[in-house]
Amino acid sequence: MLVAIPLFDRFTALDAVGPYEVLQRVPTIDVVFIGHRRGEVRTENGMLGVSCDATFDEVRAPDVVVFPGGIGTRQLIHDEQIRAWLQSVHPTTTFTTSVCTGALLLAAAGLLDGLTATTHWSAAELLNELGARYVPDRVVEHLPQRMVTAAGVSSGIDMALRLVELLVDREAATAAQLLIEYDPQPPFDSGSLAKADEATRARADEYRRARH
Repeated sequence: MLVAIPLFDRFTALDAVGPYEVLQRVPTIDVVFIGHRRGEVRTENGMLGVSCDATFDEVRAPDVVVFPGGIGTRQLIHDEQIRAWLQSVHPTTTFTTSVCTGALLLAAAGLLDGLTATTHWSAAELLNELGARYVPDRVVEHLPQRMVTAAGVSSGIDMALRLVELLVDREAATAAQLLIEYDPQPPFDSGSLAKADEATRARADEYRRARH
């Protein structure tokens, strides 16, 4: 089973690497990082580089697509190659999925028209403008349409565990969770807009704007 994770300039590292860490633990699943060209692309702050081992043209029939997000997605919603690739591979995928603002790319390709979906809270309005209906859930599934979207960054790990359950079985998912020792016990409880106080929201917005 082949999982394709597209990379692009200014992607968010954990959006891609979180699902990768879960999915690659299962021996029947292979993961390939793909892009416009082979070679290194760098994250949104430029501090980390990850290599694409194949191009979009070389991966025409993945079983699963996991499209990560990042600041770079704002430009990619106008990218005709990505839009055409998503439209061409989706009819034969088992699942087409996104993490964070990767949902913007699925929406731009018309794959989320009229469907509820989630993304990073900062991109909710743009997701709605692209034809989806934003909901502030951590993972949103439309199994008949084979679409799954995850909210911001860390939620991609939760989505990937659910994908393993859907693709293999529950025991495979719990085994993957154990292998990565994913047992969240954060020292703070401000991981969503609903939980964060005003000062935390202001500081988060300050940091977010500084990276744009």
